[in-house]
Amino acid sequence: MTDTPAARRQRPLSPHLQVYRLPLPALTSIAHRITGVGLTVGTLLLVWWLVAAAAGPDAYATASGFIASPIGLLLMFGWTAALWYHLLNGLRHLIWDGGRMLSLEQSYSSAKLVIGGAVVATVVTWVVAFAV
Repeated sequence: MTDTPAARRQRPLSPHLQVYRLPLPALTSIAHRITGVGLTVGTLLLVWWLVAAAAGPDAYATASGFIASPIGLLLMFGWTAALWYHLLNGLRHLIWDGGRMLSLEQSYSSAKLVIGGAVVATVVTWVVAFAV
């Protein structure tokens, strides 16, 4: 086989990001890492609230006011969603570590289960939180 210009034109190109779609298991793996970082950032918000509670009524009012604002509630909703997703996907990884559910079909179905479970758990958490 020669490396002529004509032969080079017939070679397939590597997948481009605009053409290639990551499989669901890869997307859930990336999301697991992102939610881990998000949990760290969100935990800083909760630590601020706890430190403000210990610092006195003025600091607590400031922190509580921010968390109760629309942006604060959005951040807390995102933190709750990240927490549930990361927890459920972590359990999925523990099952994999045990040598179970490693087939491609089971990987896709467990990914869908984790995503659906995280959505349901997040909504239930917030419904319960505002019902009290």
